[in-house]
Amino acid sequence: MKPRDVALAVAVMAIWGVNFVAIETGLDHFPPLLFNALRFTLAAFPALFFAGRPQVPWRWIVAVGLILGVTKFSLLFAGMAAGMPAGLSSLVLQSQALFTVLFAVVLLRERPRPVQIAGLAVALAGVVVVATRTGANFGAFLLIIGAAAAWGLSNIATRKASPPDTLRFMVWVSAVASGPLLVLSLLIDGPAADLAALRAIDGKAIGALAYVALISTLAGFGAWGYLLKRYGATTVAPFSMLVPLFGMASAVLVLGEHLHPTDLIGGVLVIGGILIGLARAPAARPALVRVDA
Repeated sequence: MKPRDVALAVAVMAIWGVNFVAIETGLDHFPPLLFNALRFTLAAFPALFFAGRPQVPWRWIVAVGLILGVTKFSLLFAGMAAGMPAGLSSLVLQSQALFTVLFAVVLLRERPRPVQIAGLAVALAGVVVVATRTGANFGAFLLIIGAAAAWGLSNIATRKASPPDTLRFMVWVSAVASGPLLVLSLLIDGPAADLAALRAIDGKAIGALAYVALISTLAGFGAWGYLLKRYGATTVAPFSMLVPLFGMASAVLVLGEHLHPTDLIGGVLVIGGILIGLARAPAARPALVRVDA
């Protein structure tokens, strides 16, 4: 990867790491499905009126909208609302890297290099080390794992769509997700809970909503889609292992969550796994070519 694209990938991971603090803040004000619905509605409108027509087949816009917007983030928000801490959620969610590679192998016939597989194994060992000390309930943990699987599948759909303009793509994806999420919120959260949350909205709620909609969704996934298109899922996915480091650090600084020694050990394994996965195979020495005068 080019250095500027490596820097872009790290910046996206920082945005998504801090995003867990914003989600935690938003869930203090909104029911999970309503928060998710408002997030994608704000990401879609009014940008939809300036984005222009989608440049990929509708089937991919609908697929990513339902898999990423409706499924992945609904499961993530529900898991965090059920008791998974922000920092730990940012870590467990990164099992999406394994799902992405598995889906890429099965659906796209991509072949990860042995060094990438080794790097993922080391990084996922770090995820396991940190996850073993959680006291969160198992149901909430499974919701986050389900969100990770949905994210991995949406990575493959985004790769197949190969949108030439990822920001425009995410605007249309957000529009597709917003309608079903609003309906689900009314059916599951209930009109009374939704109205109460909207009436009690304050500056923190607005700030959290703006961050997850505009910065994390549009800017973050726009850049993520660009990287997937340019380098492929098996190359880009390991960067997501940086998210928990930013997520746990911001959770400590902003939310006052406490780091356990196993968190630090796991973090070292995560970083080590990424470095292993990014290692390049030695380039073959070029053959000498005779040039006749």
